[in-house]
Amino acid sequence: MLTTLQGKVALVTGGSRGIGFAIARALVADDVQVAIAGRTSSALSAARQKLERAEPGGRSRVETVTADVRRYAEAERAVAAAVARFGGLDILINNAGVGVFAEVAEMTPEQWAEIIDTNLTGVYNTTHAAIPYLRRRGGGFIINISSLSGKNPFAGGAAYCASKAGLNAFSEALMQELRYDDIRVSYVMPGSVATEFADGDAAKGADWKIAPAEVADVVRNLLCHDPRSLPSRVELRPTKPKK
Repeated sequence: MLTTLQGKVALVTGGSRGIGFAIARALVADDVQVAIAGRTSSALSAARQKLERAEPGGRSRVETVTADVRRYAEAERAVAAAVARFGGLDILINNAGVGVFAEVAEMTPEQWAEIIDTNLTGVYNTTHAAIPYLRRRGGGFIINISSLSGKNPFAGGAAYCASKAGLNAFSEALMQELRYDDIRVSYVMPGSVATEFADGDAAKGADWKIAPAEVADVVRNLLCHDPRSLPSRVELRPTKPKK
């Protein structure tokens, strides 16, 4: 069982806010060297400053990479940038995701493509780019942030639910492909989380929704779990959801 993550190198996609930022912060606190990737350089810069202020020595453990994971070349560049800065890669957290909620009849092809390309193809892109580096280290971790929506579809969420259901299946197959390389693949399926993701207001429902830091706790527990067994899927729900 890993008692410390000190010295490990992680790449967190969608790491400038919400769940991704909470994961990055938890990893930096554990002396992990962390690269956060996202599409907006200003958001990444602000996140980096917060991470560096939050943890002693954080300045030497944080890197930012502007990248759109929907484009393979940019996902590949993000992985390479993390490796170049820190000398390798041990942990990939696929967190980048978008949600457009509309009925199929009203959804545009462009909206559909954005969701599928980000939430599913983007995970393939970063994973494909990262596997050679993880194998070079003799093993590592890939943790995909999915959603309970992947198993509980709802009207108005066809594209989002399909992307997360696909991510779940992708993660299950990937786990079987990489387990004998000592690359541990898990996916986390949170329910309602108090972030700006759905309605732009992180405070709305914060009294009952899952806190981003609680998802980060699950990720850290997965990274430190005894290697003899593998929690390949974790479902995380609010204890008392709004009725």
